[in-house]
Amino acid sequence: MTFVQAMLLAVLQGVSELFPISSLGHTVLVPALLRWPIDRSDPTFLAFVVALHLGTALALVVFYREDWIRIARGVCVSLIRGRIEDLHARLGWLLIAGTIPLALAGVFLEGPVRGFFGSPALVSGFLILNALIMFAGERLKAHGSARTMLLDRLPYPRGAAIGASQALALFPGISRSGASIVAGLLCDLTHADAARFSFLLATPAIGAAALLELPRLFAPQAHAVLLEAVLGGILAALTAYASVSFLTRYFRTSDLRPFGWYCLIFGALCLTLAFMKVIV
Repeated sequence: MTFVQAMLLAVLQGVSELFPISSLGHTVLVPALLRWPIDRSDPTFLAFVVALHLGTALALVVFYREDWIRIARGVCVSLIRGRIEDLHARLGWLLIAGTIPLALAGVFLEGPVRGFFGSPALVSGFLILNALIMFAGERLKAHGSARTMLLDRLPYPRGAAIGASQALALFPGISRSGASIVAGLLCDLTHADAARFSFLLATPAIGAAALLELPRLFAPQAHAVLLEAVLGGILAALTAYASVSFLTRYFRTSDLRPFGWYCLIFGALCLTLAFMKVIV
């Protein structure tokens, strides 16, 4: 992996982790399309990816810093007093309820699905499926109940269900944010609240995954990519911050369908090239 390739991957991570287009899918398909000889199992590459995830998680923490301060304070107060007294405390417990299913899914499912990572054809198929999930979510939302529910009134089982939907992102090509936003829409949230809850849920998910892999950054082999890891993490953080800033405004007035069309067209193109053996 050259320095330029590393920086391009950092930008790709920062954008595709939060846009509902699957960061895992793109980090498989884009290098394959450009014929970059990247070994995803190499310790130096894995250390580099950890730095990108840390940068993305940091961007989310900074963007939602005021929310996280209020949430942490509210949860602590609720633990001390034995009752939930404000909306931020309730949102904090909703996030906890939504994070637990994903953590359990990661423990039991991550190993079995790792075999999909090396197949551009399978990843392309999952990217098409990602598009269909978003189209279906928007259609069901449009033809379903007209009522909307405020995020701070969301029942805990629905919060857990939205969190569990993120487990679909273990399959490369299916977006964490796309799946959780669709789940939020089906739980009667607005697009803006579904996106906000999705991005808040992503913060502990991405951060915890990166922290669990943190020893890779201090492995002897990681010294070979130290500069790329540091600069890549910063670049991923900057692009992730710009992405979440854009998306929070976008979902106030727009929906998932443009991202669905992108995933459908790009996935179909890559699947065709994979069957033609142009990418392997």
